[in-house]
Amino acid sequence: MFEDLLYALQNFKHNKIRTLLSLLGVIIGVASVIIIATLGESATENVRGSFGSAGLDMVTLSSGFGGRRGSTTVQFNESFRDEIWNNIPNLKKIKYTNSLNSTIAYGDYSVSSNITAIEYGHLEMYNYELEYGDYFTVSDDVKGMQKIILGSDIASALFPDGNALGSTVIVISSDVRFGFEVVGVLKAQTVGMGSSSTAVYIPRGFYSKKISPDAVASSVVIQLNDQNDASSVVDDIKSYLTEKTGDSNSVSVNSMQSMIEQYDEVIGTITMLLSGIAAISLLVGGVGIMNIMIVSVIERRKEIGIRKALGATPGAIMSQFLVESATITLCGGFLGILVGIGISAVAVYIMDWSFAVKWSACLLSFFFSAFVGVFFGLSPAARASKLDPVEVLASE
Repeated sequence: MFEDLLYALQNFKHNKIRTLLSLLGVIIGVASVIIIATLGESATENVRGSFGSAGLDMVTLSSGFGGRRGSTTVQFNESFRDEIWNNIPNLKKIKYTNSLNSTIAYGDYSVSSNITAIEYGHLEMYNYELEYGDYFTVSDDVKGMQKIILGSDIASALFPDGNALGSTVIVISSDVRFGFEVVGVLKAQTVGMGSSSTAVYIPRGFYSKKISPDAVASSVVIQLNDQNDASSVVDDIKSYLTEKTGDSNSVSVNSMQSMIEQYDEVIGTITMLLSGIAAISLLVGGVGIMNIMIVSVIERRKEIGIRKALGATPGAIMSQFLVESATITLCGGFLGILVGIGISAVAVYIMDWSFAVKWSACLLSFFFSAFVGVFFGLSPAARASKLDPVEVLASE
């Protein structure tokens, strides 16, 4: 086998143009598969990075678009919190929120913003970091204190000259004005499809006491014990609410983790489909190798005849040509992987994505190229092994 390999490499050296043409088909086929698979993997990693690590263990409930006759209206009150906690497994925390469209003013500066009224521990649950100041305390929420935490962009717009801590901003909503003390400013962070830089938070206790007394929540944020349970928890909540209300659309249930998993599945399917199409070029390259090997057998009839006359078995002759065919495709596969990774790295750099090589695709392409070499080299090798040395030498 080793002698056959050395002889194959020597034959490639003597037929450089033919070898190069044979390699090109395999290199293009393997490189195409690697490029598609790597770009798909990099796109997935880029999406995961844009979502950030925070919030992947969260499930969000909001009022859906139900209304089918006979359905029961779901209200996010304390009774609902107890029901979810007692009927759905793998939950860690349940927090209620309300939203308030408003204008926030300080001196001559003002910005329009959607304020979120949150319960104690909400920001810590998302791992939001403070640029300076403090989070809300339990007392702030229970007593409904008039305190506010601003995103970094909002704080910069209202306080272009410096520290906002301790200042009182005016929140105007529906012709009602309230003064809030700034107790903290958030660092700019990306969480899901939003950013903390433009967020504004007040204690939900204040909202339910002063703005909308005894209001039910507009949305529910549920933290899970394990982010890998997100899809199953979403399904469990949907099933429970459908059974409770008779309407599958009564509540919208979403999680970033399940959204990412769905995206991964879609990208994976598209990548597999395109890789399959690209692999066709590898098969075309295999046909080219088979044709070249047939020509090689015809050109080397005299050599084959002499070897068989000296005692070479049909199996030895067949092995020689199979090794030669497999070697050229393996070399093409290796070079194709290098070319594919190189082109993918350039493309990812241009698109400013994180670079992620799908090594499973590299291994699969490499071994598939070996299979192509053996499969398409089988017919020429069998043809060479069946040559009659007497007829070959007589004709030569």
